[in-house]
Amino acid sequence: MNSRDAEARRGCRQGATGAALYLLILLLLLPTRARAQEELSSPRRAAPLTILQINDVYSTVPVNGLGGLARVATIKKEMAEAGRTPLLMLAGDFLAGSVSSTVFKGEQMIEALNATGLDVATLGNHEFDFGVDTLLTRMAQAKFQWVVSNVVDRQTGRPVGGVAPYVIRTAGPLKIGILGLCIRSEGILPATLARLDIVDPKEAVAKYLPELKREGANVIVALTHLRFQEDRELAEQFPDIDVIVGGHEHYPITGVWNRTLVSKAGSDARFVARIDIDKRGPDPPDRYFELIPVTSAVKDDSDTLAVVNAWEAKLSTAMDNVLGTSSVPLDALDRRLRLGENALGDFIADAMRRRARADLAIVNSGGIRGNRVYPAGPITQRTLIEMHPFSNVICEIEVTGRVLLQALENGASLLPDYANAGRFPQISGFTMHVNVSAPSGSRVHDVRVNGAPLDPDRTYTLALPDFVLEGGDGYTMFGGSRVLIDKENGTPIRDALQEAITGRVIAPALDGRIVIEP
Repeated sequence: MNSRDAEARRGCRQGATGAALYLLILLLLLPTRARAQEELSSPRRAAPLTILQINDVYSTVPVNGLGGLARVATIKKEMAEAGRTPLLMLAGDFLAGSVSSTVFKGEQMIEALNATGLDVATLGNHEFDFGVDTLLTRMAQAKFQWVVSNVVDRQTGRPVGGVAPYVIRTAGPLKIGILGLCIRSEGILPATLARLDIVDPKEAVAKYLPELKREGANVIVALTHLRFQEDRELAEQFPDIDVIVGGHEHYPITGVWNRTLVSKAGSDARFVARIDIDKRGPDPPDRYFELIPVTSAVKDDSDTLAVVNAWEAKLSTAMDNVLGTSSVPLDALDRRLRLGENALGDFIADAMRRRARADLAIVNSGGIRGNRVYPAGPITQRTLIEMHPFSNVICEIEVTGRVLLQALENGASLLPDYANAGRFPQISGFTMHVNVSAPSGSRVHDVRVNGAPLDPDRTYTLALPDFVLEGGDGYTMFGGSRVLIDKENGTPIRDALQEAITGRVIAPALDGRIVIEP
């Protein structure tokens, strides 16, 4: 074993009051079966439970060669064949956000996850994208266990879909109590909140944790779709939580806060987080962590692959029809869209403003997807849907300069945290400067419309997505504005983009609309 291998296999023990966490950093192309066969000296061989975690899974198939639910199914099956007791958990966000989900409204995800052998899932903010009725249908189609502790149907007073607020699973001497917690405000529209009450996650934990303890749970797992900071606050306030299996951020995170292990496994099943849990006597449990890359070294499970391929085949061949051409690469990376001006964002905002014939336009960067750089060349219908998989409509309102400035401050309020800054605006018809080091609420200045300073008392017409008009991403300041074009009469953003692309050669470029100051 060379020095790099020795470093990769070295365990790192952390924790308090007897709890232990072992971080096992995996060599990238280690074969799956070799992973499942533990060395005789490995302490995790004795662990009665193996949690396998995925979160924020928008695609059933590999993305850029990584991920794929058929590979995840293989990892779970090989763990079971090796004598483990694997529990596959999904920490929210999987019903929307892809080409297939736009077409099938998440049904293909449910069938694929059923085939994968998913055991337990909770809700993320994108589970509400197609409305409550569609969500209820998808929940009923699932063969896996939903656990939702803080999303309550206002009519019944019970968790949405009548599912369990918590579940208890047994593995050897372990009784594992699982709570499911969903984010309250990220991208959830008022129409959804009129039917569902999303309770503060801390209130839900305070309510149900004592019940789990009374029922004999000796290991507590919170399956969450919350911001990282919210997970850390849970760990600080509720030290009885042994593991937080979390989602929402799209990159892997692992650490111990207070005595709680917090894990996030990235997105699109590029990684599976493996957490082995053992408990002997009254001491808190030991936890052994490993991040497993889901690469081509992992074989596809044939049964799951058959389900995935059947749904892929259902996608119309029209998805591959060429609409137009881009002479330059189209950068749809989250970290560029959500931190400043972006050429693709400029193009989309311009298309919206042109279609609505408005003075100005803004679009929340979180509505632009793909998270990749599309090479120069043909633009297909599939590519267009990947870049904008949602059904957002262009609305138009009258807004004063003062209210517009409030909106821009909201858009810049979370910088430089791009993982949670989907509210950051891409703009058209004006320019602005943003001082990231200034306090939130006082960051935007030197806003100019056609070169003239923004007039706080003047009324402008503004094109914006219905999602933003209805208060999504914190844009509540538009509530009292006069609506010129509402959701029922507006043009879908995707139609405006198709109009701007079809039969043309486009070349989006930056032109200095947004200046970011350190």
